[in-house]
Amino acid sequence: MLYIILPSSLSVSVCVTILTLAIGERRRQTLRFASDLRGSIALQAVLNAAIPDHEADAFRPPRTEEPLYLDSVVDWLFGGLAHWDAEHFLFIAERGYLYEHNFAFFPLFPIVLRGLAETLLWPLSSWLSVRGRLLLAVALGNSALFLLSVVALYALSRAVLQDRRLALLSSLLYCFTPANVFMTAGYSESLFAALTFGGLFLLEKGFTLRACLALSIATAARSNGLVNIGFLLYLPSLNAISQIRVYRATTEGRSKVLHYIWVILRLLLTSLFGTAVIALPFCAFQYYGYRTFCTPSTSLEQIHPALLSLGERRGYRVPDENGPPPLWCMRPLPLLYSHIQDVYWDVGFLRYFELKQIPNFILAMPMATLAIMAAYAYFQANPELCLRLGLWGTGLEKPTPGFFNPKAFVYVVHSTVLLVFGTLCMHVQVLTRFMASSSPVPFWISAHLLLLNEPLLHRRKTSNPNVQLQTDPKNSFMHTPQNPILALLPHFKSCSPTTQSILGYFLSYWILGLALHCNFLPWT
Repeated sequence: MLYIILPSSLSVSVCVTILTLAIGERRRQTLRFASDLRGSIALQAVLNAAIPDHEADAFRPPRTEEPLYLDSVVDWLFGGLAHWDAEHFLFIAERGYLYEHNFAFFPLFPIVLRGLAETLLWPLSSWLSVRGRLLLAVALGNSALFLLSVVALYALSRAVLQDRRLALLSSLLYCFTPANVFMTAGYSESLFAALTFGGLFLLEKGFTLRACLALSIATAARSNGLVNIGFLLYLPSLNAISQIRVYRATTEGRSKVLHYIWVILRLLLTSLFGTAVIALPFCAFQYYGYRTFCTPSTSLEQIHPALLSLGERRGYRVPDENGPPPLWCMRPLPLLYSHIQDVYWDVGFLRYFELKQIPNFILAMPMATLAIMAAYAYFQANPELCLRLGLWGTGLEKPTPGFFNPKAFVYVVHSTVLLVFGTLCMHVQVLTRFMASSSPVPFWISAHLLLLNEPLLHRRKTSNPNVQLQTDPKNSFMHTPQNPILALLPHFKSCSPTTQSILGYFLSYWILGLALHCNFLPWT
C-alpha cells in the first residue's frame, strides 16, 4: 500500500518544488496551501470506506480485464474518484469511444490519463491492470493539474485586477473551490481550468499565438472551450482601438491611414485565425464521431461480448458496419454532440424547469448568486463603461485596481453568459463546476466581498482580545502574514455575515461534495 501512496505524494511534492522555484512569494503561499488541500484524496478514501455506495442508475461498464495484485488496494484508496461521469473518462481511456453517448466526453483528458498509465506508471504494469493504473493516473494527474490551475489563476488575477492582495485572496478561495470533488475525481475540470486560465493570462500579456494554442487545447478537453473565442475577439479589438487612438494623436496624413489599415487588417487576420484554431478540436472530434457511426468500419463481432451485452440492455448504440446509420447522420449538420445531449441527457432550452428539479436549483443557487452579484456590482460601479462595452471611456486611461478594473469587464460578461446558458439550457446543478472551472469571476467577487465587509482582514488587532489575526514569525513562507482564510476560520463566529456566508458555502460544498459524490449519491 505504501508503494502506491508514495508516487502520489512525491508527484505533488515535486510539482510544488518545481513551481515554487519559478514563482514569487505570494504564489508560493497559494501553491503550498493548494497542495495541502490535496489531502482531500485521503479524505475521500475514508468517506468512501465509511459510507455505503448508493445504487445509482449510472454508467457502470463490466470489468473485462483480470485484476492484478494491487488493484484492490488502488480501488480502495481511489475508487471514490471513479464515480458518475468519471466512469466514462476511465472507460474511454481504456477502451476508446465504443458507445455513442461516450462522445459527450471530449478526448483530451482520457488521452492524458492513458499517457500517464503507459509512461510514468508503466513500471507498475506487473502489479496493476490498465484500469488500476488509470485510476492512479487520476489521482496523480488531477493533483498536478489543479496546482497548475492555481498558479494560472493567480497570474491571471494579477494581470487583470492589478491588485496583489485581491489576487492572492481569490486564489486562496479557489483552493477551497465548491467544485473541489470534480477537480479531484476523474473529471476534466482541473485540466480545463489550467488551460483556460493559462491561455487567458497569455492573451492578457499579448502572447496571442501561444494563447490560441492553449485555448485550442482546452476545447479538446471540454466543449465550452468554444466560448473562449469571445476573449480572442474582444481583447485584440480593445488593443486595436487603443493603437488607433495613439496613432490618431501622434501621426499625420497618409501614414495615419496606413497605420489604421494595418491595425484593422491584423485584427481581422488574428480573429479569423484564432477562431479557427480554437474551434478546430471541436470540429475534428465531431468529424471523428461522424465517421465512427455514419460510415463505420467496425462489426459487432469485434466488440467484447460483455460490452456488447451492456449496450443491448441499456440501449447504448455501438458502431456496426452491417447496420443502418443513425438518423442524426441524415441531418444537414450532423453534430453528434447535439444529438447526445438531446437524446441521452435531455438537455435543451428550459427542459429542466420542472417542480421535481427544485432541489437542483437550490444546489446551484449559491454559485448563481455570486455571478449575479458580480454582474450587478460591476455595472453599478461602471455604468458608462458597460454601456460602451468596455471599449472606450475615461476609466481606461487610469484604471482602478481591484474588481472594478475596466479590464475585468469581459470576464464579467463571460461569467454572465455562462450563468444564463447554464440556467436555461443545462442541467442546472452542473452550474457549480461549470463556472468554477471556466471563470475566475466567482472567486474575484468572493474575495472582493471579503475585503469589503470583513474588518478582521484589515487589521491584526481588534477590540476583542480573543480575535486577532497575527503574523506567524515561524511561518515557512519567509515570514509572510498568516494565510488569511485559515486565520479567519478559528474566529468564524466573530466574522461578518458576508464572510460567514462565503466561507460557509465554500467549505460545506468542499466537504459535502466528497462525501456524496464519492458514494454515488447525487451532487452537483
